[in-house]
Amino acid sequence: MSLAPQTAAEALLLRLKAHGVDTLFANGGTDFASIIEAYARAGDGGAFPEPLVMPHETAAVAMAHGRYLMTGRPQAVMAHVTVGLANCVMGVINAAADNVPLLIMSGKTPITEGSRPGARDVPIHWGQDLRDVSAMVRSACKWEYELRYGEEVEAVIDRALAIAMTEPRGPVYLALPREPLAELMPPGSANTPMRAAVSPAAHPDPAALDAAAAALAAATRPVVISGRGDPEGAVAAALTALVEHAGVPVIEFWPTRNVLASDHPLHAGFEAAPFLAEADVVLVVDALVPWIPNKVKLREDCTVIQLGADPLFGRFPVRGFPVDIAVAGAPAAALQGLMARIAERRAAGDMAAAGFAADRASRAAKALEATSPMTPAFVSGAVSKAIGRDGVVVNELGVQPAYLTIGGPNRFFGHSLSAGLGWGFPAALGMAHADRSRLVAACVGDGSYMFANPVACGQIAEALGLPILVVVMHNGIWNAVRRATLSLYPDGQAARANAMAITSLEPAPDFALVARANRGWSERVDDPARLAGALAEAVTVIRSEGRMATVEVMVGY
Repeated sequence: MSLAPQTAAEALLLRLKAHGVDTLFANGGTDFASIIEAYARAGDGGAFPEPLVMPHETAAVAMAHGRYLMTGRPQAVMAHVTVGLANCVMGVINAAADNVPLLIMSGKTPITEGSRPGARDVPIHWGQDLRDVSAMVRSACKWEYELRYGEEVEAVIDRALAIAMTEPRGPVYLALPREPLAELMPPGSANTPMRAAVSPAAHPDPAALDAAAAALAAATRPVVISGRGDPEGAVAAALTALVEHAGVPVIEFWPTRNVLASDHPLHAGFEAAPFLAEADVVLVVDALVPWIPNKVKLREDCTVIQLGADPLFGRFPVRGFPVDIAVAGAPAAALQGLMARIAERRAAGDMAAAGFAADRASRAAKALEATSPMTPAFVSGAVSKAIGRDGVVVNELGVQPAYLTIGGPNRFFGHSLSAGLGWGFPAALGMAHADRSRLVAACVGDGSYMFANPVACGQIAEALGLPILVVVMHNGIWNAVRRATLSLYPDGQAARANAMAITSLEPAPDFALVARANRGWSERVDDPARLAGALAEAVTVIRSEGRMATVEVMVGY
């Protein structure tokens, strides 16, 4: 087709492509008629984002989330009116907590009942209507709007994506009624110049950088706690240079995107509490929760530096961690500024790695302890060995990062701290779609696997040729719920009960059989002696046959 779009739907798709959005994760409905017609008219010339059929919205949003983590580019999802948007909500909450820039679009029930193109013409167009559609996602989105007229679509897309990509990044929402999507574009209203640029991250305040650098340079027991890096790896590079120069240990507490190789001499593990009791300066790098307050008591003279695009995490109502020095700005740029100032104040020192190697060896030994049922530590070590240092782990209540060998930054991705379940499996599919050369392993609990709509995810894996490794940790229980109860009531009745209420997932489905429904390879493993062989066979199937492979592992709790 000509690059002069006829309808607003065509203009929308062209504009997405112009912004570098090359994939549209779509779960269709009656509101998609103009979008589908646009694709038919365009043919296969690549003028529009590639449309991917998503059999469930949970998969659509999580795949888009995963694709962003691999590419650093904004992603677009389109769902069917109110009911489709409802299924997107949990994924939108996950994206908001992880600062992931998604453009979430849903059709909107037609407004008119007459002869206007796109007007209501089937009974659901009355039954699916709501008074305030945007309310479902408003609290989690940076911006939301309903398209009113076809000729505004390009400016609206420009604004939506600029806001989504401006730091701190996050999801935005656009409602698309049928009538404006079907409107013909008035002369001169299409292919207009882009006039909504992404706002660059604020440059860190020099006074804040000076104060932070002075504190770190004078520190005798400094600690860095990192929550996440960036898809480009700039945060990892800047943080590595800083800590290597100053000899500062790095703890990755509940990381959502790792920044260091796990065997880097300054990687001090994943538990913050042992280091914080003696720390005199703590540098928190883009971490919503750097430690658990009721388990940590800082020194009274400890200086806490919080660094990030929004070091106060202002969108969260309650967050009481101390902030003695706030360094606001793009994390990589802020870390580079800190490095330059520390280099002026403190000569390069020896790496403070004493004790880390022994702790690392202790964890490695624990990962080799074979028991029946297997421990998460043992399974973690076996998975790590099977996928190698460059494999990518997407983790949702599955393996434990302390027992993995993570070869470098952006190789371990944990669920966002909103913890909307069902994210891990489809997020791994999104990463595999973005980079087909990488071996991606989705390591999930049995509850998370069921939440992910595994039949839908399996269909996507087969349809799009995304042979990932899925490791299902089967313990038959909501273990996070059990642990939370034991933590609050360690001597309570529930702790002494033979069966704890509202935790059991038994009788369990045959997860390996579910995987075979989509013609994937699968095996259930309850013998620790068989695990390494099963994982090796799974990797062979992935690489030689191009099929998804699922290993269901019986673990204890």
